[in-house]
Parts: sequence; C-alpha cells; structure tokens
Amino acid sequence: MFRSLATRGLAFLLLFPGLPAARALEAELPNESAANLSTLGRKPDWSELECYQASITHDEFVDLLEHVYATHGYNPELIKIEPDQVRIATTTRGTPEYFILHFAKSAADLPPIPRWWTAPNALPAATVAGAGALAGFHIALDPGHLGGSWAKMEERWFKIGDAPPVQEGDMTLRVARLLAERLQSLGAKVSLLRDKAEPLTPYRPSDFEEIARQFLIRAGVSDPRENFDGPADPEREQTVGWQREMLFYRNSEIRRRASLVNFRLQPDLVLCL
Repeated sequence: MFRSLATRGLAFLLLFPGLPAARALEAELPNESAANLSTLGRKPDWSELECYQASITHDEFVDLLEHVYATHGYNPELIKIEPDQVRIATTTRGTPEYFILHFAKSAADLPPIPRWWTAPNALPAATVAGAGALAGFHIALDPGHLGGSWAKMEERWFKIGDAPPVQEGDMTLRVARLLAERLQSLGAKVSLLRDKAEPLTPYRPSDFEEIARQFLIRAGVSDPRENFDGPADPEREQTVGWQREMLFYRNSEIRRRASLVNFRLQPDLVLCL
C-alpha cells in the first residue's frame, strides 16, 4: 500500500508537468510530513490538475501510466480508469474521495497545455551557429552537491597524500561557471541555482533531529543511536545523526532547488551537473 500511494501521487503529478499554481517560494517545514509520500513531502493539491481536464486521451493516459510511470502495475481501486474519465482516490480511509480527470475525445480535440517552458517543436530553427543561436532561451544550471565545508558530510570529498582535497561540489560549481559563460556567448539567459559552496535550504541538520528519530522508530529501530562512527560505520543508517544529515543535504536541499526552478526561475531547460 505504501508503494502504491507513493506511485500514485508522483505519477499523476508527473503525467501533467505544466504550469504550477502561482505561489510564493517557500521552504518546507522541517517537521511537516505527508504520509506515504516522503519524509518532507507535502500533501498533494489535486486542484492543480484542473487545468488539464480533457488534455489527454484515454489511450495516451493508459500508455503513459503502464509503460512509463507505473511499469510494475497499479492498484485499480486507487486508479479507476473508465472510457471517458479516470477516478483517482485521494483518500484511503473513511469515505472514499476522488479526483476526476476527464479524457479528451480524440487527439484532435486536445487543448493547448499550459507551460512556462518552450516546447521543442516551438523552438526556432537554428539558421546560424555562434552568437545568437540560443537567443531567447532560458537555461538553469544546477551545480550538484554543496562542496566547501559541507563536502565531508556529503561524502563527496577525498584526499591523496598532501594534495589539496577533491570536493565534488566545488568541481560542479566551477564547471557551471565555465558553461554559463559559453551559453551566454550563444545568447542564452543563464541562471545558476547556487553560486557558492553553501546550501539553499534555510535549514540545517539540527532542524531535523526529531523527524529523523521518528522516521527510524517507524522503520522499526526502537532505540536509535544518536551518532555514527564515520562513513565506514555499517550501522550508520540506523542513527539519528546520519538520518538528519541526509534529510538536510539530500532531501531538504533538493526540494529547495526544485522549488526555485518550478516557482521562481521557470526556465526552458535545467542542466543538473
């Protein structure tokens, strides 16, 4: 059931990746949790899909669901596909509630789908190479990881002898800056998600202390250890310290970057380095 609910929520939000509802860029609350979705997940707002009514045919919906988003099957009690609509269960307790998505009668009846990015078939033909080839195109660059003083926590750090340490987050940022110059020379507007070795999320590992502990308890670790003995500790995943760090740099940070892309930058293309 846990996997079915997670697949359902994620699949339907990905089936219609268009224009998100207008709202301010917000950081997730460190102790807010949407059951069955993610430790820091928010409860889906199904009304965001209303603008996609009649924007997909029955056959296309089934094909995407079965061959892209739920290749291992789905629960027909949660996703009830009918000839002219699909009913998606939004609750699993008490009186059932459903979001109803109506299908288009045919491909010829499909309305324009709202989106902020330029669709591939709408891109102007590249008539000349060089300056101006990417004019009007907005590209966001996401230098992966954090680097700097966070590199060891991320386990993206190594050192050989007396040589300076190699930190992956610093390398991705350097590559992003070089790439930004090249893309700008071709006329593109370029946005860097981060321009220094610091996290974008306003939270830090200590903010996730309690949610990390509760996560472990729900997973069956009744009395979790507080800290772990370095990256070689075979039981590190069962400690509060490791889980809170993961919630910080892998969960909260990535969610913050996704929010920045979806609700503020809204580029045509994102390159994750």
